[in-house]
Amino acid sequence: MAEPELTRNQKLVLAAISRAGRPVSAYDILSEIRPHGIKSPVQVYRAVKKLIENGAVHKVESLNAFVPCAGQHAHGPRTTILAVCEQCGRVTEFSDDITDRRLAEWAARERFDIEATSIEVNGRCADCMLERNRG
Repeated sequence: MAEPELTRNQKLVLAAISRAGRPVSAYDILSEIRPHGIKSPVQVYRAVKKLIENGAVHKVESLNAFVPCAGQHAHGPRTTILAVCEQCGRVTEFSDDITDRRLAEWAARERFDIEATSIEVNGRCADCMLERNRG
């Protein structure tokens, strides 16, 4: 399946999110791309929505912020799980077949049509744990 063609605004927003190296809010993105003629948060939100639909970006719900997708893989029906370090802000993305299977079994049993799944795990990453234990 071919990658969807990105609009100019989507390219600008994706580049800003990718360069940040941390989760960024729509207003952080707007501040960075304003010199390129983007004046409204609505323009950022529209671009982010499409980037999420295309699998290029994930929303970190607990932070109301965005991160780039960690790699070239098809999300499809798979659940993306985001591990958020509460100390440094690093976000690690992963998926799990058992979680996917259990969600599908539950949805079938309850006759529930899952439209979107968001799972976040908050804690400390290995680097922050190591730093904490040294101090």
